[in-house]
Amino acid sequence: MIDMHSHFFPPITREEAHAVEPERAPWLAVETGADTGQIMLADRPFRPVYRALWDPNFRVAELDQQGIETQIVCATPVMFGYAWEASKAAEWAARMNDRAIDFCAPHPRRLKALAQVPLQDLKLACAEASRAKAAGCVGVQIGNHLGDKDLDHEQLVDFLIHCAEQAIPVLVHPWDMMGGNRMKKWMLPWLVAMPAETQLGMLSLILSGAMERIPESLKICFAHGGGGFAFLLGRVDNAWRHRDIVRQDCPNLPSSYARRFHVDSAVFDPRALRLLTEVMGPDRVMLGSDYPFPLGEQRIGNLIQHADFLSKDDRHRLLRGNAEAFFAL
Repeated sequence: MIDMHSHFFPPITREEAHAVEPERAPWLAVETGADTGQIMLADRPFRPVYRALWDPNFRVAELDQQGIETQIVCATPVMFGYAWEASKAAEWAARMNDRAIDFCAPHPRRLKALAQVPLQDLKLACAEASRAKAAGCVGVQIGNHLGDKDLDHEQLVDFLIHCAEQAIPVLVHPWDMMGGNRMKKWMLPWLVAMPAETQLGMLSLILSGAMERIPESLKICFAHGGGGFAFLLGRVDNAWRHRDIVRQDCPNLPSSYARRFHVDSAVFDPRALRLLTEVMGPDRVMLGSDYPFPLGEQRIGNLIQHADFLSKDDRHRLLRGNAEAFFAL
């Protein structure tokens, strides 16, 4: 099995983070020898974490227990630094990408890295995506928006065009979720706003006409099963048929673009997975766990392995074949 959606966080020190952005650069607080710690922002706890996030040997031991042959790791989104001054973010991204490559180095067949980029500067982002690929990253992870700029913004479309032309696979991950004070507890930002952010990114590319400008060679995958995209695609098609404002920039039925996208399998319900494979196609869904976080699939691959509606060939595609093709593994 190949798990194409997991996260890492290197042992960034407080001093290293504060030297870059004292209030916004994240760091890892772990007592010597401890198996648990905290991701910190300034001196505020952001998220409790455990050793698999920063220790590749510990991680691979857990992957052995789960039967995972290869896992693709990417930055925890709090590491992106999109709101920073661009040159600082570029230097940070390059350093974090080198750390990601170092994280994978002890187990090169088991762990592969995605890069992060300073998305706020097109030239710097393209340069770092290409540099990181040459250094060993198998693709790039980006957030689904840049402040008020959604994926249809010219700057972000140009970055996706660069990735298409340079054969750099892209994972789009939701972050910095909408909702503000209306979602104050019960993890509602993660349960409501995060899927909405993903769907927003996908629809912004479709309805804006951006997919008409982006080469079909682009390999782009959206995390968390594409959020609400598959379930609500009929609503979008209906709007396109009956409202000029929906059709004005989108020349084709929205659902016709679904085959341009990949999604991961992190939907946690066999009925949702069945719909996802029917809407996207079984060659467009890849095993993704969101490991090692509590909202991820705790027994990686269990949903796909027990999906009795999948043929043997389709199950193989979801568990490894699609990821092999997508990332050219």
